[in-house]
Amino acid sequence: MASVFIERPTFKRDKPPPETRPLLQRLHWVHVILLSTTPLLALYGFLTTTLTMKTLLWSVVYYMFAGMGITAGYHRLWAHTAYSARYPLQVFLACAGSAAVQGSIFWWSRDHRVHHRYTDTPSDPYDAIQGFWHCHIGWMLVKKDRRRLGYADTSDLKTNPLVRWQHKYYPILVLTFGVLIPTSIAGVFWNDWRGGFFYATILRMVLLHHATFCVNSLAHTIGRHTYDDVQTARDSWITAVVTMGEGYHNFHHQFPNDYRNAIRFYQYDPTKWFIRTMATFGLAYDLKTFPANEIEKGFIQMRMQELEKKRTKLVFGTPVGKLPVYTEQEFLDQVKVYNKQWMVIEGYIYDVKPFMNDHPGGKALLKGGVGKDMTEAFNGGVYNHHNSARNLMNNSLRIGVLQRL
Repeated sequence: MASVFIERPTFKRDKPPPETRPLLQRLHWVHVILLSTTPLLALYGFLTTTLTMKTLLWSVVYYMFAGMGITAGYHRLWAHTAYSARYPLQVFLACAGSAAVQGSIFWWSRDHRVHHRYTDTPSDPYDAIQGFWHCHIGWMLVKKDRRRLGYADTSDLKTNPLVRWQHKYYPILVLTFGVLIPTSIAGVFWNDWRGGFFYATILRMVLLHHATFCVNSLAHTIGRHTYDDVQTARDSWITAVVTMGEGYHNFHHQFPNDYRNAIRFYQYDPTKWFIRTMATFGLAYDLKTFPANEIEKGFIQMRMQELEKKRTKLVFGTPVGKLPVYTEQEFLDQVKVYNKQWMVIEGYIYDVKPFMNDHPGGKALLKGGVGKDMTEAFNGGVYNHHNSARNLMNNSLRIGVLQRL
């Protein structure tokens, strides 16, 4: 039988080239201004603007629209090519992703591919080893020195006409889908321009920003190593709820080209459901899945490793190889001469004196077996003992091995 445990090579984290630029020169001022002012604007709007039910519902709908552009579009379609999409769906997701205000498809997908190739190393743009703040937002506040980061192939993105178009016109698309549409819908249809701006645009943008950032930070911090523990990525239903289904991150890092993030029926993954729905209408196809046998194999291997860690913390008594060996005559002498309350079961000698008062069958049965081989009685002749009895005996009562001639 093949071992379920995985032998892993040890890798040393190479130090990147030293950073020589002053901090002020390294700051990415566009990101710094965007990510610092929008939360303040959202707070101001929340404190000064009445939230109507229509605006609330519209904000939630537009949040889902923009969020799906990131999870189903930027992430699973373009970064990982986990499925294929017809042109109308691609256009829809490109516009939705623009509404999220998180960079172009090319920019977002390039860094994400680098992240997967160099996870938890200095070459990872949002290296989790550098701390929660860094992988959540800190990495975006400074300009990247590409020499310090890894490389990932993006030739397919560079030659994709739609990706090139969205990258070229990204500022206009952000202004249109990120600001004008969410604000105008609320303003034109129910005369709530202020609410449309502060809630459907600014607050919605801020919340979606940090929900996406949680995939880089929270998903590498809390949860379970379900399929492998070589990386920091973890599975957590909490992160899944926060990130529109991207929280089963250990699964995702193990099987990145699987269009699903969650595979159990009870796990929350609205992005997977959206892609399946699009496939039903013929707008998505070639939905990739990793072989179920290999997924379950990884799951079982991790459970076995977890059990092994727990097993090593338990006491199983003196190993058989370290037990003293007694001849039959030495065994009988210990009983008759030294009044030891020993008995033999399956070739091992047990001192039953400490258990005499606790034996469920009573003292008489134990006393009647002293100095005898009670294997047959132990295994069903009198009572077929449970595994718990064997564990207790081997841990605290087994004192030697009987040598038979």
